[in-house]
Amino acid sequence: MDTSTSIAIASIITAGVTTSFGCMAPALGEGRSVATALTALAQQPDASATITRTLFVGLAMIESTAIYCFVVSMILIFANPFWNHVIAQAPGK
Repeated sequence: MDTSTSIAIASIITAGVTTSFGCMAPALGEGRSVATALTALAQQPDASATITRTLFVGLAMIESTAIYCFVVSMILIFANPFWNHVIAQAPGK
């Protein structure tokens, strides 16, 4: 197995692990946030505007983590920085 194949395999596996863990943890966090917000809304209906606004800001912050992990996995698959190193050291150069 040559170097380019090893880099491709490592990139694909890392991208898969990054996407799976990077989407699993924020999904669990979002579910817990919504459950806690619904509990707070049931206990204090007068504060619904404040709770809802804070919930949406928190959900956006949690979701940005999943988006960053997705971006990293796309970079590993389509714009891998290690390819330049392999191409530069190719025997044809």
